Amino acid sequence: MAMSSPSAAGADDPMMEINTTPLIDVMLVLLIMFIITLPPPTHSVPLDLPPNCEPNCPPPPAIKPDKNVIYIAPNGAVLWNETPIRVSELKPLLEDTKKIVPAPELHMQPDPEAPYEQVDRVLSVVKFSEVTKLGFIGNEAYFNF
Repeated sequence: MAMSSPSAAGADDPMMEINTTPLIDVMLVLLIMFIITLPPPTHSVPLDLPPNCEPNCPPPPAIKPDKNVIYIAPNGAVLWNETPIRVSELKPLLEDTKKIVPAPELHMQPDPEAPYEQVDRVLSVVKFSEVTKLGFIGNEAYFNF
């Protein structure tokens, strides 16, 4: 058999196995110390807060009853019917368009050079606002890529 008993080996022979119990204990203590000393995770969420408006604040962009165009410029600027807006101002505009009967069409027109991250942000706002009439215009500009 493969097992050996202490009587088979001499009592004076040295023990050939390493006792790993103290090593495992030390590893567990080190693991617990590393877990305790880790800093708590901090996540930052970028927010576009509205500016403090005084009486001279510009009026919100107009909503057209038949169609509205969101254009994303190559520098990442978002335009609502040719009026510059921030992405945070887009959700209230989309909510107001849903109140119009029949709902106006929303035309999305990203420039071919527009940053993908900005287009993705705008699309996520449109998706979560549950707009039903959305169309992309200017897709023929992408055929050359």
